[in-house]
Amino acid sequence: MSAPRGAGASSPVNGKQGNDWDARRRRKIADITQALAASPVDVAALRRMAISEGGLLTDELRRQVWPRLLNVPPHVLERQPETVERENNKDYNQVLLDVQRSLRRFPPGMPDEQREGLQEELINIILLVLKRNTQLHYYQGYHDIVVTFLLVLGEHLATALVEKLSTHHLRDFMDPTMDNTKHILNYLMPIIERVNPEVHDFMQHAEVGTVFALSWLITWFGHVLSDFRQVVRLYDFFLACHPLMPIYFAAVIVLYREDEVLECECDMAMVHHLLSQIPQDLPYETLISRAGDLFVQFPPSELAREAASHDSMAASTFKDFDLASTQQRPDSVLRRRRRQKQAALERSAAVASVAQPSAARRFVRLAVMGLTVALGAAALAVVNSALEWAPKMDFFP
Repeated sequence: MSAPRGAGASSPVNGKQGNDWDARRRRKIADITQALAASPVDVAALRRMAISEGGLLTDELRRQVWPRLLNVPPHVLERQPETVERENNKDYNQVLLDVQRSLRRFPPGMPDEQREGLQEELINIILLVLKRNTQLHYYQGYHDIVVTFLLVLGEHLATALVEKLSTHHLRDFMDPTMDNTKHILNYLMPIIERVNPEVHDFMQHAEVGTVFALSWLITWFGHVLSDFRQVVRLYDFFLACHPLMPIYFAAVIVLYREDEVLECECDMAMVHHLLSQIPQDLPYETLISRAGDLFVQFPPSELAREAASHDSMAASTFKDFDLASTQQRPDSVLRRRRRQKQAALERSAAVASVAQPSAARRFVRLAVMGLTVALGAAALAVVNSALEWAPKMDFFP
């Protein structure tokens, strides 16, 4: 088994440099170490650290903290590796094809022999998790998440955490159909509408739907971001939060690009193409903070009715995922599907009459949560939500 990707540190996020950042970084490492050493381990503090600026900072710390965030008990981490029969395995051929196409997910300059060994480990992890959990169904894009855990944790630890993640955070994506995945995508437009009705109405008029965000959601952005440091920073955030946090992050990306969206021709193909081309220089810490704020301001419980009513254009087949992940323009099939559901769109328009939270209530929430997620009220609220959601399993002693 190969060692995880460089035990080294992660560089400062968003170009933060200088003595001030170095001092805060050292303090944060000390705080994380203290939370790990507490008896019992201070999981709530670790979640706050994972959410706040810079996340968990180094892969060495991630190897210690990620298992705590997922509540993976020691006996699972100590489970002996198993072999999986590949011949006649119903998933093997598709997994092999996807792994062979994943070259760019490995560090540039990695020797071919080392990369090929990691690809074999990647196949082993995926097939083993599916073998142990026959209720799970492989989907294209799953390997993009698994490879991130492999590069940070190594094969043995990655297997344990990926299995837990697959039966909890990723469970909806691993059903026989994409119905639950479509439902999660349905939260995207209500979030955008609450924050910027103009962008929401423009996207509705363009009939763009939410297919552009499918690969973001089901790969936790691993498929579309080229900088591995950005990917693991997002994983710190997502692992510490409610399972729906990735859709909030998708919403803040769209909202951050509001000027580009509104300046685009109001055409389905043009808007889809624009949104599919996710910028690589996003201000990730700012967007993470904003996503945390929106989660507190508009929690899933307040959006559930709209999400259930919203007739999303989320893909119902993996052909649509291919469209989104390869960043191609939507074809006439997608446009026809949208038009065929016009009646349902008219019904969803009636949802606008659903009572909105009072202005006073919103101001109270805004006053409480503050403007950043850096160990403030918003972080605490997101953490508390994650702790409430988290499976009631044994914490580490």
